[in-house]
Amino acid sequence: MSQQSALLQVNNLCVDYITDAGDVRAVSDVSFEIAPGEVFGLAGESGCGKSTVAFSISRLHKPPAFISEGEVLFDGKDVLAFSDQELQAFRWAQCSMVFQSAMNSLNPVLRVEEQFCDVLMAHEDISRAQAISRAKELLNIVDIHPDRLRDYPHQFSGGMRQRLVIAITLALKPKLIVMDEPTTALDVVVQREILQKIYQLKEQFGFSILFITHDLSLMVEFCDRIGIMYAGELVEVAPAKSIFKQPLHPYTYGLGQSFPPMLGPKKRLEGIPGHPLNLLEVPEGCRFQSRCEFKHARCERVATSLKELQHQHWAACHRHDSALAPITAEEVSLCKQQ
Repeated sequence: MSQQSALLQVNNLCVDYITDAGDVRAVSDVSFEIAPGEVFGLAGESGCGKSTVAFSISRLHKPPAFISEGEVLFDGKDVLAFSDQELQAFRWAQCSMVFQSAMNSLNPVLRVEEQFCDVLMAHEDISRAQAISRAKELLNIVDIHPDRLRDYPHQFSGGMRQRLVIAITLALKPKLIVMDEPTTALDVVVQREILQKIYQLKEQFGFSILFITHDLSLMVEFCDRIGIMYAGELVEVAPAKSIFKQPLHPYTYGLGQSFPPMLGPKKRLEGIPGHPLNLLEVPEGCRFQSRCEFKHARCERVATSLKELQHQHWAACHRHDSALAPITAEEVSLCKQQ
């Protein structure tokens, strides 16, 4: 994708945390692009850096976190170089965010009406009456009756509060919406309803989505392309169907095997062995080496980097340096017997 066609470009992003135990690089040299109207997913286990990347896009980090390297280009402009005024105009109007635990991000002591008015009147030169009228339209869009505008957040169910937050993110018609685990704590039926509504709104308004979750099976249904993160690095980027049918990184394969299939015979699920990497003790070679069943000597000495192994399918794994081959169940079984 060319720079001109990409809505968002994240180039060589690095985010560090200053701690008493030492500096920790939570995001290391991450690069990806999102096209207009595209749904791009970031998946990975807790602590891999997904939310840290999301916060970087709107510069929402607070100390001890700071962006140490890289650039974030939105419509060709570097967000990391924005002044305070430019940044205020960018947030919500160009890029809005549904935060993790979004159901709890509403102010519990303010009526929903007040919270809509705060967003609309802070960015647009409109009267309170106009803001309320716009808020009613937004409630209709997410299938909530406008009469509920005078209610408090606790008077809504979990799924309705989630839709309220989504309505607020749409208030200024942004080009990009970052959704950080927007269906956490919702049951599977409500999850599907929320995702269907988000997709309908995307088709209606044409915005792009950065969708973040640890649930790879959910992401495969919803996203156009998916990036897999491990220990602060992107280890695989590919179209959603390719990630599901033919993962090229052992970690991606392990994530896919962690969820039960909807069809076919029952089988015992296999988790990924070992524990997530301690970022204070990053090894010299591949970061996944201690948990990988396909490790060889090169993995211990040489760091990995993303390479295009198939058309639009990138992976960072030394097992493909000599010959390209998808990971198969038979290969996993043979490895475990050795």
